[in-house]
Order: sequence, then C-alpha cells, then structure tokens
Amino acid sequence: MKLTEIQELIKFVAKSGVSEVELEQKDFKISIIANPKPKAGEQVVIQQAAPQQYQAVVPAAAPVAAPAPVAAAPAAPKAETAADDDSKYVTIKAQMIGTFYRKPTPDAPAFVEVGDTIKEGQEICIIEAMKLYNKIESEISGKIVKVLVDDASPVEFDQPLFLVDPS
Repeated sequence: MKLTEIQELIKFVAKSGVSEVELEQKDFKISIIANPKPKAGEQVVIQQAAPQQYQAVVPAAAPVAAPAPVAAAPAAPKAETAADDDSKYVTIKAQMIGTFYRKPTPDAPAFVEVGDTIKEGQEICIIEAMKLYNKIESEISGKIVKVLVDDASPVEFDQPLFLVDPS
C-alpha cells in the first residue's frame, strides 16, 4: 500500500465518523483509530508498537548450587511468620488489566488510605483501560492494612491491590 493510499484512508475515516478501521493484507496490517480531541488539561499518550523479531532460546546448563551457609537457616522462621501475618488478611485484586489510580482526579485525595475502614460496595480505586475509567468497589468490609500498588502504575488481571483486615 502506498503512502497516498494510507492518507486517503485516514481522510475517509475522519470524514465518515467511523471510530476504528482495520485493514489486513498478506504483507501488512494497518489499524486507524479516530480519537476525540483531548479536553483542556488532559494528557495525550501516543504509542506505536515496533515490529517484533523472535529468536530461538537455547536453554543453558543449570548452575551447580553451592551449599547454603549455616547462618541462613534461622531466617526461614521469620519468613513464615510474615506469611502467617498476611494470611489473616483478605486481598483485593484487580478485576482487569489497566492503569491503577488511587484518586478520582490528580488533585483530589485518595479514595482510601492505610488505616481507613471500608464497607462492602465502597469505591476504593479506579482502573483505566482504553480511556474508560472503571470504578472498583470493595467486595468486603474491613480496615485497609496495605496498598500494594503505586498510583498510576499498570496492573494485570488478578494482581493484588490492597490487603484488608476483615475483623
């Protein structure tokens, strides 16, 4: 496809009011997505994916493990007690892939802070996915013990977001 043909396709999409067009041929694929103009104060992010090249991975020989020093043995019980402490808490997890926000707007206070008591159905954060801001509500009542994700960080589906003490 020639550059002039691509430009004509872009003009057609803009004039027709269609929000998205995908065209795929044997040697290329093009997607044109028409976004509304940003409002004053909004930040625009443009991403372009680079072509990926894959290489065969050759597994390396496993390294020989050195004997563990005797002093490392007492550290194991401490790790178990930390795990036991977290086991009494309920984890609130991400319900989708997106960007995690603790606040409704950049200048507003966070929905919840460590130590806050929350109720079932209370809004606790926002996950933005494809310019849609999804309000995430608590599934349980309790006290926020720990926030596990930084504000404006990407999150994966089922990633832990908060630890809550339900008692």
